[in-house]
Amino acid sequence: MTDGPGTTERRDTVEPTGFLYPFIEADERDAGALIIDLVASAGAKVGDSISLRAATLTRCAQQVEEAASALADRFRRGGRLFTFGNGGSATDAQGTAELFRLPPYGRPLPALSLVDDQAVLTALSNDVGFELVFSRQVIAHAKADDIAVGFSTSGDSPNLLRAFEEAARRGLLTVGLCGYEGSGMAVSAAVRHCLVVRSESVHRIQETQDALMFALWEAVQRHLNEMRKGRTA
Repeated sequence: MTDGPGTTERRDTVEPTGFLYPFIEADERDAGALIIDLVASAGAKVGDSISLRAATLTRCAQQVEEAASALADRFRRGGRLFTFGNGGSATDAQGTAELFRLPPYGRPLPALSLVDDQAVLTALSNDVGFELVFSRQVIAHAKADDIAVGFSTSGDSPNLLRAFEEAARRGLLTVGLCGYEGSGMAVSAAVRHCLVVRSESVHRIQETQDALMFALWEAVQRHLNEMRKGRTA
């Protein structure tokens, strides 16, 4: 960094993501050893992710089936799906709404991500507070037959908990996905179905939540097909 004519000052900075790869040092000179460490680290992360997904899908299989049956019944009655989350979980909320609305196969279903409208998010954050950005949208859009699905790694996001409370008051079916041991979301009476990924890694939690949501979507499609066949039999 240049502070003035003819003077250069070196400023040491702390890399905020250094915890991801602690073996990478600023003065690393052995490129071969570094590549070996990187490959081993990536392989270990992939292995951890695969194991966690398999274990979670097995452990939550009955919960997924029960939630899927309830979602299918709401969709059959004309309900809509509303999704929400913060940060990386906002991306999961958007992806889930798109999966239901524009599926790779099966029946398209009405779904809306509550993180999509930047004008609404910024207006609510500025005018009434960030804790209400989702609950106020539930008030504006939702009806009793609808579904609220929220994503969180911690399970303690205040704006999600407020949204679930509002959704439950209005008769919506509520589904939460969270990590660690579930925290506030897992013990909330407002969350009817809570799918917990038992991990302390944000990355592994979100990867496994994606797998859980895809399993839930597939099960919803299957239940809707069974309902349709039952009506035409």
